[in-house]
Amino acid sequence: MSGEKAFCFLEQEIKYTFNDKKLLQIALTHPSYCNENRKRGFSVSNQRSEFLGDSILSVITAEFLFNRFTEEDEGFLTRTRAALVCEDTLAIFANRISLGDYMLFGNGEAVASGGRHRKSTLADAFEALISAIYLDGGMEPAKKFVLPFITSIVDTLIKSGTEDYKSRLQRIVQQTPEEVLTYTLVAEDGPAHDRVFSYEVYLNSNLLGKGKGRSKREAEQASAREALILLGELDENAP
Repeated sequence: MSGEKAFCFLEQEIKYTFNDKKLLQIALTHPSYCNENRKRGFSVSNQRSEFLGDSILSVITAEFLFNRFTEEDEGFLTRTRAALVCEDTLAIFANRISLGDYMLFGNGEAVASGGRHRKSTLADAFEALISAIYLDGGMEPAKKFVLPFITSIVDTLIKSGTEDYKSRLQRIVQQTPEEVLTYTLVAEDGPAHDRVFSYEVYLNSNLLGKGKGRSKREAEQASAREALILLGELDENAP
């Protein structure tokens, strides 16, 4: 399928037609594709778009929760937003529109490394797509795209529990106001399109946990999980 036809199918799926197709192309371009096709003019991947999309998603989600749950406190809103914008949830959203099928990958990345199905890749692409819609049409089209995903899953998330490892650790630490929790990136390994990040989490100057992941968020969650185990707040065999 040509790029133009693929764009058309995706636009039908997301119910938004781009004025600037270049923005959509960037949102769908994995860094591995740029690495192999720079001589053909592909020099911009979706990494910068992901950064902007993450912020836009956070604002849309926060506004929705603020207006929907008027009787809930800040802690509930924070935990619920974290669950709605986490990697696992965004990957679910991306799979609903088969986003991985439209992405541009370098040779072998999509198949050998499972790129089209990797949660971190899908989550990043979903955020990049939000950014592309925002840059092309503004905040209202971005909201129109994002809100159906959020509303479809928010009640289920609340019923099943919204607290991820980072949120749970933060809640425990906040019981003692003078304690400071920090996450530190200590290493990045692998090629640019297939990074493995290593994080450490500290309580004041004390190391509580270490974790690795294919995204910074995944590595932070892994380090928070280890910290919870160390503090006796989580069983080592818990998922």
